[in-house]
Amino acid sequence: MHVSGDRIVAKAAGPGVLGRRALFQAGAVTAAGVLTAPAAGAAVPVFGHGVASGDPLPDGMILWTRVTVGAEAVPGSGAGAPAAVRWEVAEDPDFTAMVASGSVNASAASDHTVKVDVRGLAPARDYWYRFTALGEGSPVGRTRTAPPAATAPARLRFGVVSCSNWEAGYFAAYRHLAGRDDLDAVVHLGDYLYEYAAGSYGGDAGSIRRHEPAHEIVSLADYRVRHGQYKTDPDLQALHARLPFICTWDDHESADNSWSGGAGNHDPGAEGDWPARRAASVRAYLEWMPVRAEDTASAPRIYRRLRFGTLAELSMLDLRSYRDAAPRFGSRDVDAPARTITGAAQMDWLTAGLVSGSARWQLVGNSVMISPLAFPPMDPATTAAVTEVLGIPREGLAPNTDQWDGYTADRRRLLTTLTDLDATNIVFLTGDIHSSWASDVPLDAGSYPHCPTAGAEFVVPSVTSLGIGDLLPGPPRTGAVALENSIRTLNPHIRYTELDSHGYGVVDIAAERVRMEWFYTADITSPGAGAALGASWVLPHGGRLRPGT
Repeated sequence: MHVSGDRIVAKAAGPGVLGRRALFQAGAVTAAGVLTAPAAGAAVPVFGHGVASGDPLPDGMILWTRVTVGAEAVPGSGAGAPAAVRWEVAEDPDFTAMVASGSVNASAASDHTVKVDVRGLAPARDYWYRFTALGEGSPVGRTRTAPPAATAPARLRFGVVSCSNWEAGYFAAYRHLAGRDDLDAVVHLGDYLYEYAAGSYGGDAGSIRRHEPAHEIVSLADYRVRHGQYKTDPDLQALHARLPFICTWDDHESADNSWSGGAGNHDPGAEGDWPARRAASVRAYLEWMPVRAEDTASAPRIYRRLRFGTLAELSMLDLRSYRDAAPRFGSRDVDAPARTITGAAQMDWLTAGLVSGSARWQLVGNSVMISPLAFPPMDPATTAAVTEVLGIPREGLAPNTDQWDGYTADRRRLLTTLTDLDATNIVFLTGDIHSSWASDVPLDAGSYPHCPTAGAEFVVPSVTSLGIGDLLPGPPRTGAVALENSIRTLNPHIRYTELDSHGYGVVDIAAERVRMEWFYTADITSPGAGAALGASWVLPHGGRLRPGT
């Protein structure tokens, strides 16, 4: 998703950010946070991009780091000799009870990144891990395995985040999540980084800190440099070192409004072949992220399903690689039966998993909003006549056809199957639109509340990326409030929306209900900004949304 604007005013970075001191050793990190060649004779921080873990299983997870083998071997350089890297996993942070270890090579072929798929661990417990290379040790990371497949944990709790634009502000949301001791993992729903050139997102006034490289990223080297920059953020490093991530991509990991054959932010004349750019972005993403991907004949596949005992399964979607181009606003193409957002194979996989899964709750990591947002939504009895005479799409005029509203046939196929089978235990976790929403997911929005629903959707705000509230005149909680009220009046299945704030979500899963809490950061231009609870909504098992208590 792309939102432009210039309301954010640049401020200098403040002191005291968690973990920043360790990154500024030896002059190897600039004020912008980019690992660069140090001064002559200065030491190079071998593990200047931190450590990370991801995709937890009952018996293991992915471990990740990057090794800087020399001053010339910065991200994207293609320079530097291979290096042997040892990894270790222990039951305690002092590594007195080692349980697994091994060695791998880091080389320029993978931008000197390292990913290890560790197995043979015990379920539902914390582990600590570290790397050593070139005589130096990495920071120590903590991770956690998933519960055993056949057991019923009393509860699960995930941090949920989306849309972290480096230039738009500081990642205080990550710092607050890293400071919690009650989370099992972090679910990142996409736009982990942004492809824009420096100063092009909201203008120079909106650039709190500058992107590297300065131009829009297009090549493999460009994407590697940008990933490397984001991985120097101290708050992001702290969160990666604290908890396993479960990630999917949205569009900005490649280019804005991307689809299977192109992107809104891609000019073939100036920027070359789209498949080549897309392949470069995918390769860099899989090098730099702790994601478990499946190799297929055509391309790596990242839609996947993780199980957390009998309490929950989490299906992570890829809604960019297989989709058709988004239709223009007001076009009846949104209703075309052949158009898809998931692709046929992923839709079959998703539907089968949701209707046949044995877990109490089915969670869906969903990068773009699935709940209808239309002006106005219409009941089925009215739809046919109005559509025929006025040319309005059957579910109303959708303002954002980049989300599921632009692919109504796919959505109707999925929701019809779920509601026909009375599958009300579905929770869609969504990012993308830089704002907060809680919705029942209706089969026919115009008939709500007198129609079947397929569970609920919780949309989390952006970590930093500009939203509607940033673009409206006046202070927060003024102009946006009237718009929020109008949205809920016209779309009564949307029970909560907040368009001003940035932050994160925490989803708490228990047998009888799923609760989402939204936490809002005070000021994305301040690296030390606080955060506070903004709202809470609950989906009872077999029920519909109600306010949290």
